Amino acid sequence: MKIINYRHGDAVRAGCIVGENVVDLNKAYVQLLKAKGYPRAEQLAAALVPSNTIELIEGGEKSLEEAYKAADFALANGMVINRSDVKIEAPVLKPNKIICVGHNYREHILEMKRELPEYPVIFAKFNNTIIGPEDDIPLPPITKQLDYEAEFAFVIGKRARNVSQTDALDYVAGYTIVNDVTARDLQRRTLQWLQGKTLDGSAPMGPWLVTKDEIPDPHALEIVLTVNGEERQRSNTKNLVFNVHYLVEFLSHIMTLEPGDVVCTGTPGGVGIARNPQVFLQDGDVVRIEVEKIGVLENRIKAVSNAVEVG
Repeated sequence: MKIINYRHGDAVRAGCIVGENVVDLNKAYVQLLKAKGYPRAEQLAAALVPSNTIELIEGGEKSLEEAYKAADFALANGMVINRSDVKIEAPVLKPNKIICVGHNYREHILEMKRELPEYPVIFAKFNNTIIGPEDDIPLPPITKQLDYEAEFAFVIGKRARNVSQTDALDYVAGYTIVNDVTARDLQRRTLQWLQGKTLDGSAPMGPWLVTKDEIPDPHALEIVLTVNGEERQRSNTKNLVFNVHYLVEFLSHIMTLEPGDVVCTGTPGGVGIARNPQVFLQDGDVVRIEVEKIGVLENRIKAVSNAVEVG
């Protein structure tokens, strides 16, 4: 299932996308329960197939099972919304944590002239960075070196503490795409990267969350990034130094992972700062990331005079 957040007017609700149609999973499930004669359908639907994607993820396999039933019912009864009539937002809007892994593709490590790390390099982004697949990436005046980073990301599905690699995928809800947009001049002001990683709107995410049942092997996916149609990055998730299983174990031994937490697994070689000559994102550039079996995340760069509110 391709889980989305969609905006219609001022409301943002959880749904799924089928072709060019959007299904509001909670509303569809309410009608399904009513059709079956259940009393208190709204309350039952709110518990099993809620209208918030993080709460839906928290429901685990049972909620996903019921969400599939809701989608089937909606499609059979014409309870769909045309995709063009709504705005698709990031599939996870307010995660507790956005954990990023640096130096995790072998070719990227080599181009940055570093050695393979013994342990994952981790850092954070925050909720202010999240924008959706139909939003522009802000280019503020504080940076002259805005760079792209195509990333395959996974989302935690249930509370994880001290998980083994063997059981790791039991704790994953699904997969999405993130562009870890980075202000290189800010990143390199100090040894700590955070200030270059947390500009408003610097984590485009989407176009949806593909549930893990649709991607049995997350370590065989092609990942490609283009800027204005020119290929800049290409790799495969089989080239990850630390794969999804390892990262769930490693991170859950450091911190408790919660449903909805997003883990960005790192970027392949080809980033702008490592090219010769260096090249950075400019107003009007179109950045397109495609990850096999997930889809396409495409955003335009837009120069802004001041910081902008996102989310």
